[in-house]
Amino acid sequence: MSSRSFRRSALLGAGLAAALAVGAGAVALQSGGSGGAPRLTVADPYIPLPATPGGMGAGYLTVRNAGGADTLVSVSSPAAGSVTMHRSTDSSMEQVEAMDVPAGGTLDLSRGGAHLMIMNWTEQPSLGDELELDLQFAKAGRVVVRVPVKPLTYRPGS
Repeated sequence: MSSRSFRRSALLGAGLAAALAVGAGAVALQSGGSGGAPRLTVADPYIPLPATPGGMGAGYLTVRNAGGADTLVSVSSPAAGSVTMHRSTDSSMEQVEAMDVPAGGTLDLSRGGAHLMIMNWTEQPSLGDELELDLQFAKAGRVVVRVPVKPLTYRPGS
């Protein structure tokens, strides 16, 4: 084989490899859409210290999804007898059975909006404790989160 035909073969091979790489990238981007598997991470979790001993607590966090859509279907904790999901509006608060986590989006549980209500503590939480929340998703399954107990007046980023 001459050096000229070797170079031509090498260039053709490099071009083919580049075309395949671009095609593979397009397939990877498509799989992250609404039909792909969810890729969930949890950020900024916290539980404000309940205002009264043994009283109800609230839980806040952000679920980020870099993949396909999912649904938070339940939450539990070894530290509490009951954890329920709620949505707040300007005039009311209602319990919900599930919360959507959109493809490529977030589910924000924050003060004044969607949040968790934690009741029937097994032991009174104290500042600095880290409590376990077990988030159950329809597709991603169980995600365990360690959540710090913060002062009642805590606001993330402050």
